[in-house]
Amino acid sequence: MTITFSTDRHKVDVLQVQHLLAIGAFWASQRTLSDLETAIQHSEPVVTAWDGERLIGFARATSDWVYRAVLWDVVIHPEYRGQGLGRTLVTTLLAHPSINQVERVYLMTSSQQGFYERLGFTENLTTTMVLFNRQPALPLPELERLMEAPDAPVLPAS
Repeated sequence: MTITFSTDRHKVDVLQVQHLLAIGAFWASQRTLSDLETAIQHSEPVVTAWDGERLIGFARATSDWVYRAVLWDVVIHPEYRGQGLGRTLVTTLLAHPSINQVERVYLMTSSQQGFYERLGFTENLTTTMVLFNRQPALPLPELERLMEAPDAPVLPAS
């Protein structure tokens, strides 16, 4: 078995990413191909791990290159866990030029805190706010009205 790693997001097989997330990441098991393509397109770096032509690991990050970066979707195929591949995915992300100089690198995890602590992450209880923003907070006509008259009062959504 020869495992190879790649940081070329243009070589990512989105179908294999979708399958890997479905079997190895309960929090990402329902992602669509279209959404994954968009997420990967807007991520830098993207790191993949391969056993031949089989995708066995995936991770991505977003960054402003100076102040903040966020790690996303770190996953190893269940059959390949416990071999240090997750560590290699994350350390490759952290070594990338878009990440390695930022002030703070964030990630969200609900079940792998020990893994990330061994890589130098610490729990942060001061940044726990989140906005679930799948739909506009205001109906489109209300948003358009606000754009035309920004000082107008905001009406409650019906």
